[in-house]
Amino acid sequence: MKISELRECERPRERLLVQGASALGNAELLAVLLGSGTPAQSVIDISNALLAKAGWRLDRLFALSVADLESVDGIGPARAATVQAAFELGRRFLVEKADAPRVIVVSGRSVYDLMIPRLKGLDHEECWAVLLDTLGRCNGTVRLTSGGFDSTVLDIRQIVRMAVGAGAAGMVLVHNHPSGDPRPSGADCAMTDKLRQGLESVCIRLVDHVVVSDFSFFSFAENRLAKA
Repeated sequence: MKISELRECERPRERLLVQGASALGNAELLAVLLGSGTPAQSVIDISNALLAKAGWRLDRLFALSVADLESVDGIGPARAATVQAAFELGRRFLVEKADAPRVIVVSGRSVYDLMIPRLKGLDHEECWAVLLDTLGRCNGTVRLTSGGFDSTVLDIRQIVRMAVGAGAAGMVLVHNHPSGDPRPSGADCAMTDKLRQGLESVCIRLVDHVVVSDFSFFSFAENRLAKA
């Protein structure tokens, strides 16, 4: 059924204006972004096809490339760009919200909550440093590397110099596992120990190394796999 054939109170855009965005389902919100359908499909049909392409999960929709989006009938470059822009605005909102307070790092969970807006949905590994002051408050975050699907390489000396230059009293290393399993590999453990030794040589404490996936995390400190 075409949107024009629906009663006005049932149309996604009109419902959003009257009831608010939270009243709409995912397909309806996508329909508002896309604007209109094609002669062959309603905008709701196209939205449902997009969601089906992503297995009905927004994190997978976020990760789709422009080419993946354009493979859905009714999605061209302009609409693919609109969808990606909407997701990027949402991600930046979450990052901005996480950066607003000077978060006190007290647990693996607080690190996960701080960093997951940057790392959720990525199809490659990234490694970040959370820089801490003497009270354990986050003084900033720095992306150290951006690697492949299952690995990333750190330059320990460069990280130590960066931490000294930033005046950090402590650091939490954070990286993601796109596979969804946050359990550390042997290489993760070896890298953690080398970084701890490098930071200790300049009196900076490696407080933790937290490995995150989209819905879970692993804390080295809480699992006693690193000196903390």
